Amino acid sequence: QVQLVESGGGLVQPGGSLRLSCAASGLTLGTYVIGWFRSTPGNGREAVSCISSSDDSTWFADSVKGRFTISRDNAKNTVFLQMNSLKPEDTSVYSCAADEYGSSCTDPPAYDYWGQGTQVTVSS
Repeated sequence: QVQLVESGGGLVQPGGSLRLSCAASGLTLGTYVIGWFRSTPGNGREAVSCISSSDDSTWFADSVKGRFTISRDNAKNTVFLQMNSLKPEDTSVYSCAADEYGSSCTDPPAYDYWGQGTQVTVSS
């Protein structure tokens, strides 16, 4: 059974940092495109970042470019989202997803598996 489990969310002050983890079981993350999305009520699901399976190339939404980085540790079967210089508008539920065929980095329907999400709250 495939499972993606996110962790690392929490409450942080503006300007702070968090590192989210996406740990997989039942699949090898290194062979999947992994995306991070965030969801807030009324705003739907927004693509934040993704990392390819072929060459580890990355993509970031304009809103997080320069502040977030994405990486994978194949030995731990885990993908990380390092979030720095956090802003109140980054507050959301963050979910990771795995796409076996790499058809689209930013399109949620392209992804085959999803985690349950972890809450990130940026507030003073």
